[in-house]
Amino acid sequence: MSATKTSTWTPDGWRSKPVQQVPDYPDGDALLRVEDSLRNYPPLVFAGEARKLKADLAKVAAGEAFLLQGGDCAESFAEFHPNNIRDTFRVLLQMSVALTYGASLPMVKVGRMAGQFAKPRSAPSETIDGVELPSYRGDIVNGIEFDAEARKPDPERLVRAYNQSAATLNLLRAFAQGGFADLHKVHAWNLRFVAGSSQSARYEELAGRIDEALAFMAACGLTAETVPQLRETDFYTSHEALLLHYEQALTRVDSLTGEWYDTSAHFLWIGDRTRQLDGGHVDFLSGVKNPIGMKCGPSLEVDDLLRLIDRLSPENEPGRLTLICRMGHDQVLEKLSPLVRAVAREGRQVVWACDPMHGNTIKSASGYKTRPFDRILTEVQGFFAVHRAEGTHAGGVHFEMTGQDVTECIGGAQAISDERLGDRYHTHCDPRLNANQALELAFLIAAELKAERAGRDLPLQRAAGA
Repeated sequence: MSATKTSTWTPDGWRSKPVQQVPDYPDGDALLRVEDSLRNYPPLVFAGEARKLKADLAKVAAGEAFLLQGGDCAESFAEFHPNNIRDTFRVLLQMSVALTYGASLPMVKVGRMAGQFAKPRSAPSETIDGVELPSYRGDIVNGIEFDAEARKPDPERLVRAYNQSAATLNLLRAFAQGGFADLHKVHAWNLRFVAGSSQSARYEELAGRIDEALAFMAACGLTAETVPQLRETDFYTSHEALLLHYEQALTRVDSLTGEWYDTSAHFLWIGDRTRQLDGGHVDFLSGVKNPIGMKCGPSLEVDDLLRLIDRLSPENEPGRLTLICRMGHDQVLEKLSPLVRAVAREGRQVVWACDPMHGNTIKSASGYKTRPFDRILTEVQGFFAVHRAEGTHAGGVHFEMTGQDVTECIGGAQAISDERLGDRYHTHCDPRLNANQALELAFLIAAELKAERAGRDLPLQRAAGA
């Protein structure tokens, strides 16, 4: 890749801006050496793939597709295993089938995978039993063990994160194009989920109709053997562009267009804690040509949002900017409505997505950080209600979930209780939906989308015990 265009923006411009959530590396020379090495590593994704995702997201912005984005809260080195990658990918495929049928729209599938290692923290340090140490900021920065040496930011972790991301991407590409994503196989998995669920009656009608549709297609000769699209799928990667040293090192000029792309992922987003208009994160993502996102929390004001949109998407290009709303179940109606109304009034072209996870985190009676399934569901319901009222397109959902059988979020058809949280609480950071909870949510959202198509305004039904 070689530069063919000039611009006032440069990949290192963020270094002269105020920057939040970036660790203080004790050995600056070691960090520079690692950054220099990463600049010579191959790109993890390609500019053409990022452009294709932007085109897909432009369809979402126009109401012609739906975004499904999900994956781990924070990837870890310890849990790196092909089975974990496979299981999360599989659940996303299963969710996609239900949502595709409910919406009668294609799904744009984006994983929080192959790069989601860094996590923002509410405080730079934590104290346990009178001992104060730097906060854990994700495996790309330091270790989760409460130990002075482990908590020291280590630049060599950037290289390990790159290598793990490369291996993850290699496996994801094989799954997406090698037959694992066969629509008939994925639907068969969903039928087994429905049959084994305590709430199977809720899902049987939808699953049965998908079964009929696939049988009709097969009778017409449309099978995985005759139509490649039925056995292959497009799958993209994403993560929060938090650790800017890493992002800059993997930012390259596309030889075809002369434009800068962050090749660490297809899609990058700015968190709710780092969306300062004059900050380094906004400056950095304003210059790369990837499709990007921004988390929108309850503190975001209309004027600030419009200024940020102008900065991040000055050409008002459909598919460029996704606004990922994380308001909380009790604030979504009040806080989201004025934002949606203002963006529509000003003619801004954006994708609206709902992150119902981050605004609904509580501490349980047993001391675990958790997320109640009914609150997650209520925020999704509110998100759809706002867009119905404003006449805009509810473009997608963004979940923290895993294919593993964890017990981190309470409620759902499994009726995971506070007392059961400790059974399989494995997250390195925030609580995730397990495979059954994620699928349950997808079936319920599919019913909502199907009702919208039919012109009805039916509320999401809450699972018993949620």
